[in-house]
Parts: sequence; structure tokens; C-alpha cells
Amino acid sequence: MPETVKNEVEGSDQSYQALHRPASEFNTREEYLDNELKIMKPKRWGLNLPGRDFRFEWEDLVPAIAGTIGITVMYSAVMAAWASGLSERWEHVNLGAEFAIQVVRVEMLIPALLFCIISSGFINPRANLAGNHGPMIPLIGAIALAGAHPLALAILLGIFGLILSYFKGGSKLVNLTSSGVAGGLLVFLGFMGAKSQITSLFDWAGGLEAKHALDYSLGYVAFFILLANVIIYAYLAKIGKRWLAIPLCSIAAIVLAFALGAGLDLKFITEPGIPNLNPMYWWGSTEYGWQLGLPNLEHFIASLPFAILAVAMWSPDFLGHRIFQELNYPKGSEKVLMDVDDTMTTCSLRQIVGTAVGGGNITSSWGTYMIPAAIAKRPIPAGAILLGIMCIAVAVIGYPMDVTVWRPVMSIALLVGVFLPLLEAGMQMVKDTKNSQAAGICIFAAFVANPVLAWALTMFLDNNGLIGDKERAKSLSVTDRIVIPGLAFVICLAAMLAVGMITGIPALL
Repeated sequence: MPETVKNEVEGSDQSYQALHRPASEFNTREEYLDNELKIMKPKRWGLNLPGRDFRFEWEDLVPAIAGTIGITVMYSAVMAAWASGLSERWEHVNLGAEFAIQVVRVEMLIPALLFCIISSGFINPRANLAGNHGPMIPLIGAIALAGAHPLALAILLGIFGLILSYFKGGSKLVNLTSSGVAGGLLVFLGFMGAKSQITSLFDWAGGLEAKHALDYSLGYVAFFILLANVIIYAYLAKIGKRWLAIPLCSIAAIVLAFALGAGLDLKFITEPGIPNLNPMYWWGSTEYGWQLGLPNLEHFIASLPFAILAVAMWSPDFLGHRIFQELNYPKGSEKVLMDVDDTMTTCSLRQIVGTAVGGGNITSSWGTYMIPAAIAKRPIPAGAILLGIMCIAVAVIGYPMDVTVWRPVMSIALLVGVFLPLLEAGMQMVKDTKNSQAAGICIFAAFVANPVLAWALTMFLDNNGLIGDKERAKSLSVTDRIVIPGLAFVICLAAMLAVGMITGIPALL
């Protein structure tokens, strides 16, 4: 950065508009992006305008594209799981593929407008976008079979989230999580997610022969797609362009799949259109929409432990996304880091509103947006607006949804956009013996139970000096050492016991 520009930025009370300098005044593009992060002063719960408070850069397209692909994949998985579970639980409910597609469209239209474009784009650029709660997807079948109601779950989750954000509970838990514990959590999530997507890709390729009645196997397709994308990802990392990984690797997966004969598996079946946006269509009857009617007391009781569990899992999820910003943003850019409590507020409101108009998503901080945005050194607002526009366009056009949920695109996008960066970030955080000890125990506990319980347990042990940095424990108060970590562990354990998430122990409710 030129010395004159550096001096202007440091300690300046001037506005972003006054401090902005064109990219031509900097030696490299990276210096320009770093300066943009340092001079931005986004307003919390105020009006932020393009040009005055932030700018659009072509790098913003990358997290916007990545987020659109990721959320379409996640929403489709969520709605399919709800449809299957509810149809199995209730005799009068029969929800098929058309239902799932229409609910995905509802989720991509209303929340994209309200909570991507308006909220994170213009009103509070320090609140990360409210996306999908990935770790909860495997539980949706169990949630439905337990008798929970999507709207009851959303109301409870939203209320609990608003309470926690009001008392600054999210940021407190993040601050009490050491680098070792956070690093172990990210390594585990990255490894398990990558393993899952690689397995799914090989299963998809191996099943093509029977699915399409071929006389030959296409099992090798997955191997060559993965091999090509390992090379592409490694090259992008070498030249410092990892933020291009999702679009380039997804395109490579499509090209290779077609070149190797697997293109016949891609079908364009989602026609252009707009879903029914009347809330009463979705919740007002047992004959159409979700076919469940409005929730009653029984539905709220069945949904309660899952709502507690989902909110308890928010803090480690938010922590991972903020860490990506801290690792990639320059010093002096603290004002553009995502605010954990504001993000929790946005997620809570989005959960209630999105489900009330007919959705079924379980929300959390939007990882497939934040991780590429952090790598690309871009703040939240401009990419959030672009992503919201793209989501609305995809929902209306329809056909792009078929591409984003196609297995090669889905698995590769999640691999290079979420799970490999998570793995790398976790390894970067484990820098010494003390951190490695905490990280190792966190990973071990995650294999024994699950990552949320492992996070709560190792945070308690680490903050009391039983593992990790013993000197750090001496600087913490009794509340920070015992009360808050202890409550986090007890709440997580109780919620998991209630819903049967502990292996070998049947659900208590």
C-alpha cells in the first residue's frame, strides 16, 4: 500500500467515501482489497448505500455464485428430508418431489429479498446472511418422526435465538472458545464433510450403470472428476485464487461428467414459475401445502428439544465463519468482521418469517457464502445483494436448480467451497503443543459423540486448565471457567439425550 494511503487510513475519522482510493493507486489487487476492508465503517441497523458505504467488486460474484449453489443444494436436501419424514409419520400426509421444489422456491424468494438484499446488504452488513443449518440436515428425518411441526420448530428456534442474541450469549461463547478447541472442531467438520461428499460422488458414479441400464460401468467418472479438481484447487491455492474454486471446479465437474459419458443423468425438469406465496395455503389446511395444518401444543412439545439443540449448535457454526474472516482479513479490519450476536438476531427473524410464509429450512450462518467471501477478501454487503438477486433468479427460472443439485456439482461445490477450507483453517489454528492437545481431544470427543457435544466438553476442560493452555485458564473468571461452559455442556447433553442423539441411549422424549 502506498505510504500516503496508509497514513490516511490509520486512525482516520473520515468516511469510507472520503478514504476510498481507486485500485490503480495500489501496487496489487490484494493491497486494494485489503485497504477496502480497513476503511469500511458499516452501520449496524442503519442504512448502508453502495458508493457511500461500500462498493461492488467483481470478486463479489464468487461468494454470490458459491452461496447460490450451496443454498440450492442444502434447501433441496432439507425439503426432501421433511417430505419423506412427514409422509412416514402422518398417514394423511403425502408430500412428493413437486412439493419439495415449490418449498425450495419459497425459501429462495422471500428470505433472499428480506434477509440477503435488505438486511445484510443495506441494513446491517455486519450480520452474516442467514443460510442453512447443515449439521441439522441428518436429523430432519428424526425430527419429523418425533411428531415435530416445521412451523412450531421455527417459532421456538427463533424465540430462543432472539433471547440468546439479546444477552450477547453467542459472542460470549465464541470468545470463550480457544484456538485449539476451535481448530479441532474445524478439522473434524472439514474431514467428515469431505469424506461424506467423496463417498456420495463415488456412490453416484457407481450407480449410473444400473440406473440407466448401461452395459458398462461408469464408476471411474468420480475418480477423474476428483483428480482434476484436486489439481485445479491446488493450483488456485498456489496462485492465491482459492476464492475461484467453486465456480471453476463446478464447471470442470460438469465438463468431465459429460465428456466421460455421465451427462445422461442430468435432467431439466424444474420449469419457470413462481410458487404460491400465501401462508395459509401452506399451513391452513390438512389437504394442501404441508398438509399438517397449524401447530398445536403437542407439536410444540415435540419440537422443543430440537429447537434447543439447533440454537446450541449455532455458536460453533458462527465461530467457524468468523474465524475465516480473521484468518484472511488484514489487521485493522475489525469493523467489517461479522457480529455474532447480530447474525444470531438475523437468523432468528429469518427462521420465523421464512417458515411462516411456507418454508421449511432450519437456518444458521451462511457458510457457503461467508467462507468464499473471506477467502476473496470481501466484506458482506455487496456479495449479499448479488446473492439475493441470483437466488431470486434461480427460483423463478427453475432450470438452474436442476444443475446445482446434480451430484457432481453438489459434491464438488461443497468440497472445495466449504469442507476443504474448513480443514485448512482448522490446521492453521493449531500452531503449538497446547493447541494441538485441545484440538486432538476435541476431534476424539467428536468421533465418540458429535461435534457440538465435543465443542462444549473441550471448551469446559480447556477453560479450566485441564487441557490446553493452563495459563489462559488462570486469567478467566469463575463464570467464564465454570458457569457458562458448564451450562453449555449441560444444555447440549440434555437436548441430545432428549432426541436420541447419543449412541446406545434411546430418546427420552
